[in-house]
Amino acid sequence: MQGGDADTVREAVENGDPLPGTSGFAGKLDGRLVRDVLGRYPLYVERDASDPVDAWSYDPTTLDDPAPVPAGHKWDADGCRERWTLPNPGPFGARESAVEHVREVVETSIDAVDTESLAIAFSGGLDSALLAARLDAPLYVAGFPDSHDVEAARSAADLLDRELQVVELTHDAIERAVPKIAAATGRTNAMAVQIVLPLYLTAERVAADGFDRLALGQGADELFGGYAKVAKAPDDPRVEAETVRGAQREVLETLPEQLPRDVLALRAAGVESVTPLLHDRVVSAALRLDDEMLVDGETRKWTLRQAARHTLPEAISTREKKAAQYGSLASRELDRLARQAGYKRRMDDHVTQYVESLVE
Repeated sequence: MQGGDADTVREAVENGDPLPGTSGFAGKLDGRLVRDVLGRYPLYVERDASDPVDAWSYDPTTLDDPAPVPAGHKWDADGCRERWTLPNPGPFGARESAVEHVREVVETSIDAVDTESLAIAFSGGLDSALLAARLDAPLYVAGFPDSHDVEAARSAADLLDRELQVVELTHDAIERAVPKIAAATGRTNAMAVQIVLPLYLTAERVAADGFDRLALGQGADELFGGYAKVAKAPDDPRVEAETVRGAQREVLETLPEQLPRDVLALRAAGVESVTPLLHDRVVSAALRLDDEMLVDGETRKWTLRQAARHTLPEAISTREKKAAQYGSLASRELDRLARQAGYKRRMDDHVTQYVESLVE
């Protein structure tokens, strides 16, 4: 069993509690396969096995035809059935109580992280800075020399009086990493590879430096209203929800598809991911935020930013940041390599075609 301990997971199976106080869980327990409601740990079965409960793996590359165990499901002799769904609690009564509760659960979750053999993926934004401010572990940022992420990480590290290790991205590193990412994750589409590239190359460097765990600020955007499409609901065509809170839930339901990609890529690089902002206690608190606690005017992640004021300088707690694939320039440079290799933008999904050529 990965993630939660067996007794906690067993109780969650029995009582149907979707957020029993873990950082996620997946594996075999009492003759059944189980995977937590957000799919924080990947779990696969052999698609055509007569008894999938006895033909499973955490690593899809070890199976002939892997199929993911759906998040929130248990799989036993009676088949695969949903056991957990995200709760829909009532919102906090007051903004002040929301800020205080979020501050408490975020700090508790970060402070509980064991720092032995741990490094931190640090982009200089709010989420990774919360980890850096409370964990005694080295900071790493990946990006091309002129990238936004490298500049932001350096300025934030200075504000926190911390040293920073820069993993300089190069075209050679990208071309070497892409086939490994595709093999580990089973994905060759451009966006998936672009997202993982800076993370994978950071993890490679971290592993080479002797660390086997990498802390990420993952999940904060989904939980606390960090995406523009959430902030603009219901007017943004990328979401169906009629409210910001509904859009928050909509993006949370995409995590079971996203998280395994990142976990598998990190494992291929030699480290395990540590995601304290995705702990059940943080998820539970975030689900209680109303529209204006998530997005206040033009300010996304309003409650988390307010909570962070107790820990971070204002210049960091109020900072907006680009997604890693853009902030590191990994997306731009992968596109450049594709065009240099003859895959022009007029071609259908030209970067994906280039990625597939590297895999071949």
